[in-house]
Amino acid sequence: MNPAAASYDLLLVILSYVISVFGAYTALQLAVAIPTAKGRVLWGWLLGAAFAMGGGAIWSMHFIAMLAYKMSMPVSYDSGLTLASLAVAILVTGIGLYIVGRGEASAVRLVGGGLFTGLGVAAMHYTGMAAMVMPATLSYRPSLFGLSIVIAVAASIAALWLAFNLRGNWQMFGSAFVMGAAVCGMHYTGMAAAIIIPGRQPTPAPVAAMGAGDLALYVFVITAILLTIALIVAHRRSARALLYEA
Repeated sequence: MNPAAASYDLLLVILSYVISVFGAYTALQLAVAIPTAKGRVLWGWLLGAAFAMGGGAIWSMHFIAMLAYKMSMPVSYDSGLTLASLAVAILVTGIGLYIVGRGEASAVRLVGGGLFTGLGVAAMHYTGMAAMVMPATLSYRPSLFGLSIVIAVAASIAALWLAFNLRGNWQMFGSAFVMGAAVCGMHYTGMAAAIIIPGRQPTPAPVAAMGAGDLALYVFVITAILLTIALIVAHRRSARALLYEA
């Protein structure tokens, strides 16, 4: 059979990019504290930056973009794999930030941290794809599959370098747009690699399946609130630091 015809909702595509930029900017604001923080404070900033980048810029962007992908068949999402993909995104981003942000800066740390994070981001994407519950079979074009992994690694190296080499607010703001574009590039390349062949019989949704409408609500509301809170905390930290220096 021929692959399923698909199209994109342009508004959701744009929104996926906007959310990725918002998450990247928040992560940059939080990551600047990682090199000098100690004890519990360190883990607080690290977790916040990992959530903003992995959970906001990467994972939330991924699922909004998935909702933008329209096919002529019903699609829902397995909640277990969905939560697993979220956990992977936050975990690998946090580890990458720790590898690059702590200790003496070096190319080895940067490339090693970026390679680990990039492979983890790719694993998150394809775990999220595996969470699709639909009456179809899913496979991938090897060339685009490989390209998506290369993009994920390159984007991760760039993101980690930017996280610890920028200090100006306008620099971070501009870099967030670049990081958002890189994250989207990985996702949409991965989607272009997908070959979805409709099946003859409907696939029953598992008990733990989550509808696209509910998932969209959770992604929009929860991520936006948490990113806003994290950004407020980062700005208050910057204000206190300036006051202390004065």
